Amino acid sequence: MRFRHPDGSTVHLAYCTNVHPAETLDGVLAQLRDHCEPVRKRLGRDRLGIGLWLAKDAAHALVTDPSALRRLRTELDTRGLEVVTLNGFPYEGFGAEEVKYRVYKPDWADPERLDHTTALARVLAGLLPDDVTEGTISTLPLAWRTVYDDTRAAKATTALITLAERLDALEELTGRSIRIGLEPEPGCTVETTADAIAPLTAIGHDRLGVCVDTCHLATSFEAPHTALDALTNAGVPIVKSQLSAALHAEHPHLPEVREALAAFDEPRFLHQTRTLTAAGLRGTDDLGEALKEDALPDASPWRAHFHVPLHAAPAAPLTSTLPVLKDALTRLVGGSHPLTRHLEVETYTWQALPPELRPRARAQLADGIAAELTLARDLLTDLGLKELP
Repeated sequence: MRFRHPDGSTVHLAYCTNVHPAETLDGVLAQLRDHCEPVRKRLGRDRLGIGLWLAKDAAHALVTDPSALRRLRTELDTRGLEVVTLNGFPYEGFGAEEVKYRVYKPDWADPERLDHTTALARVLAGLLPDDVTEGTISTLPLAWRTVYDDTRAAKATTALITLAERLDALEELTGRSIRIGLEPEPGCTVETTADAIAPLTAIGHDRLGVCVDTCHLATSFEAPHTALDALTNAGVPIVKSQLSAALHAEHPHLPEVREALAAFDEPRFLHQTRTLTAAGLRGTDDLGEALKEDALPDASPWRAHFHVPLHAAPAAPLTSTLPVLKDALTRLVGGSHPLTRHLEVETYTWQALPPELRPRARAQLADGIAAELTLARDLLTDLGLKELP
């Protein structure tokens, strides 16, 4: 979906396909047929943006076989879909029964991460619509914190500098500019937007910036305007933003609240949980850990890294951080010019929701994704953007 900003630029809205994880090119093509095209039709649009997640094997097939890339591009065109952004965070296995800490491997100190992201950039340059010259890719924020030392930090910095040089060369070759955004996430080396400033300004290359995920922003209790202004003032590009909402518990000391939270403690994904105390941010790596007795202070609200559907907040006594998303979006695109032009709805946890909230059929999932995109569209038009055909 495309929108005209009052300054005349085009803002793109997509939804991320990591909600339909596939490891191979054939799996990706099936996604387009079984999920993405039905969502487009529900929205009544001739064209729908999708943020592709391409696992290692799928990316390798596309970058080594020009006919495979042509096949994917043809399939996108046939089904009324377009791609201006990729989710390059998960490497493989995002559809596994247990993902948890595996999603942070390989990190930016490992050569595989550089090779994979380079491949994604080459693929994206070949998928961009004819009238679009800029693409974006979100990636993990360097590494998970517990395995990151000075030696690995130096390797990661070198890898990112090499990536920027390769992206320069790619633009010279193709005329397409690809930018990469580190995606701050609780528990990682770059946990907050503030953590991203030092490593990115040290590298100092405008092809490298931040992907602002509004669920992660909220989980870490970052104030959107403060966080985004700090990035802007530091000259760190906001490459893209993932529109998502976290799980919010206003009164975590109450037994009924803990019972409601326990329904979201599931074995597949990591749900980092945070609370803001007088002494600062406190947290656990997973929701189940937080629910253990005395594991986390409970005098103040808790937020958990669980991407809940934008249009359907959990039932009381829980809610979502949709207000944080709205505040962030106002700052991102509500001003005289957009701070980013790539927006991506990313709710990958539909099948991890409590059983009674999960879609039971493809049609229900398509309905839910379409409802999320409709909400996002309405927020954008309320901010003065005009939806384009």
